[in-house]
Amino acid sequence: MILRWTRFWKSCVCNHDIAVKVTGVLGKLLVCRSQNRSFQPSRNYHKITVDLLKNEAVQMYIRRVRDEYEVVTCTLQNANLSDSDRRQFHQKRVELLPVVNAFTCAEDAAKNLQEVESFLQSTTAGSTQDEQMVELLREEQAELTGKLEDLHKELIQTLVPLDEHDNSNVILEVASGRTTGGDICQQFTREIFDMYEGFASYKDWDFDVLNYTPADYGGLHHAAVRVSGEAVYRWLKFEGGTHRVQRIPEVGLSSRMQRIHTGTMAVIVLPQPSEVDIQIDPKDLRIDTFRSKGPGGQSVNTTDSAVRIVHLPTGTVAECQQGRSQLQNKDKAMRVLKARLYQSIMGKQTEERDTARKQQVGTRAQAERIRSYNFSQDRVTDHRIGYMTRDIKEFMRGGEQLEELISALLEHSDQEALLELVQSSHLLRRETDPGSDH
Repeated sequence: MILRWTRFWKSCVCNHDIAVKVTGVLGKLLVCRSQNRSFQPSRNYHKITVDLLKNEAVQMYIRRVRDEYEVVTCTLQNANLSDSDRRQFHQKRVELLPVVNAFTCAEDAAKNLQEVESFLQSTTAGSTQDEQMVELLREEQAELTGKLEDLHKELIQTLVPLDEHDNSNVILEVASGRTTGGDICQQFTREIFDMYEGFASYKDWDFDVLNYTPADYGGLHHAAVRVSGEAVYRWLKFEGGTHRVQRIPEVGLSSRMQRIHTGTMAVIVLPQPSEVDIQIDPKDLRIDTFRSKGPGGQSVNTTDSAVRIVHLPTGTVAECQQGRSQLQNKDKAMRVLKARLYQSIMGKQTEERDTARKQQVGTRAQAERIRSYNFSQDRVTDHRIGYMTRDIKEFMRGGEQLEELISALLEHSDQEALLELVQSSHLLRRETDPGSDH
């Protein structure tokens, strides 16, 4: 699941004592969302992070990790340890070390900040003040506060298990809505495509277009791209889903009505597997070639360079028509096909998620939207965390504003993942040691 709060909350209902211990941290956020109130992560997320780290259950979990690290370190000093056991304990120490280091650094920074604040308070309490000293102390206070915020985020990230695909490249697809919006959907789909192209440039990623099917009035029916670079999937995995637009169209048939129209489009994000992740029997493939099509259906070249590949056992289809070389288009289409098949296989192996394509596309109905872009009110709202930002044109450039929103989603996801981890760890301890709560 993209954001797992609902599933986590339902599990807490059956374990009331756990719910009391670990859900109070995000209680205000839950109230805001249930009452459809705006929630501003930029102002509130650090306080939530601090409250979460101060939570009794989380503190207990961190202490257990530190205690385990000390035991493992002490055990490694035993000269009689066998080679196989030494390797296992060394690996365990490597796994625990980032948490211990992050906690120690955050603890030291908190102590330093406390000392500076105490000194600042005593300096400003007297009848006479050293203005230069006060200014220096406030600068140091601001610097330590920012450093502590970053260390708190880092600590939570080290506590949460990494997603195995976070460092993967992705196949990203955009598709205009099927049921609502008409040409407004197609124009919006092109703008979203341009936004992600801008974000790729902002993050210094490669943006390789695999398929691009334009529509009338400068719109876009569907496009697929391969995005490669550092931690691409981690940054884009929460972008998959239905995006809704509300605006007065500037071009197309809808523009004649001069009223606010609503449309939807879908974003699909699939981690791209390496060659060893999935093997495909050539006998299971049907490969068709055809001429590339442009707007209105006309052919844009005179050779059958476009390639469509069908995986016969599953009916999965992938195509590419961007290159003039048939071999190049075939290679790109195979990349898309492998990504879709890989995600389908992974979906069958886990109970928590089905194929990412089916999950993220849905019916492209407005009720399934993850984000709304209201051009008339100059507002972008992410409905999963209640995040709202202004200056929609700047947001659609795919730069700092989009990065800030995705960062808030990642931080929120890490917080929820830590809550789930603490809950499962606590329940496990209760099962193995019924007296552990006392």
